[in-house]
Amino acid sequence: MSDTTSADFDCDQPWVGNLNELVQFAERGIVSKTLIDCPKSKIVHFSMRTGQSLSGHAAGTPATIHVLRGEGTITLGETDYDASPSSIYYMPAGQYHAVKSTDDLVFLLNLFR
Repeated sequence: MSDTTSADFDCDQPWVGNLNELVQFAERGIVSKTLIDCPKSKIVHFSMRTGQSLSGHAAGTPATIHVLRGEGTITLGETDYDASPSSIYYMPAGQYHAVKSTDDLVFLLNLFR
């Protein structure tokens, strides 16, 4: 398994890793780990304790949120969605979104540039 960070990742080579091994919760703050940071895509692994949230914002590129573990609420625009394992959400560029964890939440954020 690869345990390289985006700082030493070669965008012309494959990346292989175990997403469960990347889960790490902090008592204060959300743990985010950039796995891939290439000119056309960026993949970030998030671990959020119950009750933590990412405040609403919009990104300049299209993105997806893929829930791997736990429960939460994903807000897209003015609509709240129940987040659970295996759910995925697509956001066009400029889409307002927010994330709240109701049970230790782990997800991948994929940014398409």
